Amino acid sequence: MFQAMTLGPWISMTGKKKIGSFLQRPKQKDLIYMKELLESGKVKPVIDRIYTLSEVPEAFRYFSEGHALGKVVITV
Repeated sequence: MFQAMTLGPWISMTGKKKIGSFLQRPKQKDLIYMKELLESGKVKPVIDRIYTLSEVPEAFRYFSEGHALGKVVITV
């Protein structure tokens, strides 16, 4: 990802391939709408497992196995 972000513009200018990024800043009205959905209970995040910061390797291992049925959360 980092390589695509740093080299992408150069590759797009000098080569035949065009590389772009889909990252954008959230708009305040969208964040307010999401907040309302979460507060009303219409949208509920699904958390599969919670790991501490010292358990990050185990969290990555679990996530990479493809068994996660929700988000894998790291607490700091």
